[in-house]
Amino acid sequence: MNKLTVKPAEGKLGILVVGNGAVATTFMTGVLMARRGLAKPIGSMTQYDKVRVGRGADKRYLHYGDIVSLANLNDIVFGCWDVYPQNAYQSAVYAEVLKREDIEPVRDELEKIVPMPAAFDKNYAKRLDGDNVKPCKNRWQMVEMLRDDIRRFRKEQNCDRVVVLWAASTEIYVPVNKDVHYRLQDLEQAMQADDREHIAPSMCYAYAALIEGCPFVMGAPNTTVDIPAMWELAEKTKMPIAGKDFKTGQTLVKSGFAPIIGTRCLGLEGWFSTNILGNRDGLVLDVPENFRTKEVSKLSTLETILKADEQPDLYSDYYHKVRINYYPPRNDNKESWDNIDIRGWMNYPMQIKINFLCRDSILAAPVCLDLCLLIDLAARAGRFGTQRFLSFFLKSPMHDYTRGEEAVNHLYQQHTMLKNAIREMGGFEPDEEID
Repeated sequence: MNKLTVKPAEGKLGILVVGNGAVATTFMTGVLMARRGLAKPIGSMTQYDKVRVGRGADKRYLHYGDIVSLANLNDIVFGCWDVYPQNAYQSAVYAEVLKREDIEPVRDELEKIVPMPAAFDKNYAKRLDGDNVKPCKNRWQMVEMLRDDIRRFRKEQNCDRVVVLWAASTEIYVPVNKDVHYRLQDLEQAMQADDREHIAPSMCYAYAALIEGCPFVMGAPNTTVDIPAMWELAEKTKMPIAGKDFKTGQTLVKSGFAPIIGTRCLGLEGWFSTNILGNRDGLVLDVPENFRTKEVSKLSTLETILKADEQPDLYSDYYHKVRINYYPPRNDNKESWDNIDIRGWMNYPMQIKINFLCRDSILAAPVCLDLCLLIDLAARAGRFGTQRFLSFFLKSPMHDYTRGEEAVNHLYQQHTMLKNAIREMGGFEPDEEID
């Protein structure tokens, strides 16, 4: 790809966030503080990572922004939707992720970010009780109201481009239904018929975004854009999509540590993962139907890294279990435990234990930034449909399961895919192979 075919990141980039909770406000506050020089965007690949371009004497290691045109933090404008009416400053204080002294310097900007009424169905998140909700009579009206919001935001904020990012709660699990989710025509008919069983509110956000020419990122494990009908819409509108579920704590560890076991040819007996957290996400996931959505996402990681068909002696019969427990005292400070039972020489057993005391939103915020900047880049490069190169940031990467495609969950292979895409969009040879 010639570098000249990628449109430059000129003008304002609007980032419309679905959700105005802990993740969203930590993301917004960090960006606003960073561009004032009051904080560092630590954890952001787009701000810190370097990629090798060229070989031999021509070899250089460059930041992403020196290879491709990325939106500048100064050009970002935020908007959001939420079921609670509090502005971003009030929500950031309430979330208790950041200290007050790290919020106050940008209070004036955060107070201007007032959530638009959310397109919401309580059946999809029973633990949320906010009343800042659109009076939608049906799913199609939900779509039309969201489209109006996007158009108004773009006009009022004078945005040249807009990205829509889902940073809201996990919805109840919606199994893929071939009669509704495989063809765009069927999806639209289901929306118009107000099929509330198969059409989640998040699907209305995604549909509205794509129709309005906005790339869409799914940061929760919701089915949403991981269906053929949405892939069809993304191709029709020539818009990029990415998902699903931000890869932050335990799954980041799992996708990076499982390759150690596989590379060293050690056997695996079982991997037990449990989490405790007390934020709004934990509250929603305390409902079994919502946890099921998250469980499917978190369970998908190991099977594509430690493959039974390739190493039956090592991985033919391991036990993989994931648990999430709502524990209010921890708030956003999530703790994850992993107990890994492995086998070595002559089948002798060993154990590995990992205890990660992480901060959920602190890990998610830079992922939000990177996904927004990179999917905006993809749109300017003319890339559309599922952006597999963004799998590095996602817990359950999208892939075409209708054709037997397998997701890439191996962290180092994902990093290679990311670097190759940056090289290609920068006019360099995507010269790193994935073994």
